[in-house]
Amino acid sequence: MRRLLLIGLLTVSLSGCGRRPGPPVPKMQEVTAVATAQPADVPDLNWSSDDWPMWRGANADGVSTGAAVPTKWSETENVVWKTKVPGRGHSSPTIVGDRIYLETADEQQQVQSVLCLDRADGRQVWQKELHRGQFETAMHGENTQATSTVACDGERLFVLFLNDRKIWATALDLDGHQVWQTEVGSFGSKFGYSASPTLHKSLVLIAADHGQGGFVAALNRLTGDIAWRKQRPAKSSYASPRVVSLGGRDQLVLCGGNLVASFDPITGESLWSTPGTAEAAVGTLVVADDLVFASGGYPEQETLAIKPDGSVAWRNKAKSYCPSLLAHEGHLYMVSDDGVARCYEGATGTKKWEKRIGGNFRVSPVLSDGHIISTDMSGKTTVFSAAPNQYELVAENQLGTEGFASPGISRGQLFLRVADAANGPRQEWLYCIGTK
Repeated sequence: MRRLLLIGLLTVSLSGCGRRPGPPVPKMQEVTAVATAQPADVPDLNWSSDDWPMWRGANADGVSTGAAVPTKWSETENVVWKTKVPGRGHSSPTIVGDRIYLETADEQQQVQSVLCLDRADGRQVWQKELHRGQFETAMHGENTQATSTVACDGERLFVLFLNDRKIWATALDLDGHQVWQTEVGSFGSKFGYSASPTLHKSLVLIAADHGQGGFVAALNRLTGDIAWRKQRPAKSSYASPRVVSLGGRDQLVLCGGNLVASFDPITGESLWSTPGTAEAAVGTLVVADDLVFASGGYPEQETLAIKPDGSVAWRNKAKSYCPSLLAHEGHLYMVSDDGVARCYEGATGTKKWEKRIGGNFRVSPVLSDGHIISTDMSGKTTVFSAAPNQYELVAENQLGTEGFASPGISRGQLFLRVADAANGPRQEWLYCIGTK
């Protein structure tokens, strides 16, 4: 069954590489930031060090700074609970306080919604329908109608969906009531949408690269008003934006469209733009020692390190297209789509080691207590040490038959969304992995 699934997905992938976006969508109009781009009345981001409040965690880097999670698990070992997830989606779990939030989509009924689960036992607290009908038809077989990860500022949830050829941002309160909904811009799909929102001060930051002229935008967290919106290259790409500290200032960084670009996150002003990576990129950028690292993609392949002013420190021809990179203690770790793990010295790009670990990967790895955790498309999770001298396998753990959602980590527990089709129709599950 697993082999048939992989062959089918590969067939879709190969047959879709030359696909063009659908019919024209309205041209995006830029919005220039005004003095109120950073209003004083927006509450601070209210996160605990134990929370995993958005894509790749509080720092959007995939690194957990809390208690260590187990390195070994199975259906009978170190599973605190598991719960059915209705529908289909690749949205990663967002964990804030005692609740977990996920996007999902019912593809038969054409309903896109948000789930809230109790982290103590996985029971469903509420489900909020946001869109019905108007599903995207230009969609890669490996993508879903609910791939973006929810962001939470401690008081509200921020959710992105592609629906009716538009990117919609919706804010919900923690009980699932809609606060606002904004049409951020039109979207000419080639393979669907996957980028997740990131939060910075008063703003929700959103990227939507597509072949008819993409955009990067900022919305007010309280009102949903567009604070600014800037044009991007007319290239189909899929990466999420991230705000990092580089050269002593905040920079919104994003790769895709054959560029690595930096913007002022408050105003949208372009700070620098460097040719590199590929037309299409999926992974989110990472930072170490005042260098930002990017990798992509399709059809080109490249990994590069960039200085705070946009100049290139080093580059090579390795790539990680879908999985994001990890930076740890001055070293850069990569798990490529075709199952090769690599470690580089961050400052120089010197390759420290390379190891084929097998499988095919779309999930972005996470790091806990010096261990890198990466799940492949078949649901097998490889755990290895973040060690620069040599590859050190710690464990291999199998849950389900399909893995596309990146994990979340909170309070020494790993939350893993997988699907299982081994003994009947495909069913998604969310596992809470920890010590009982």
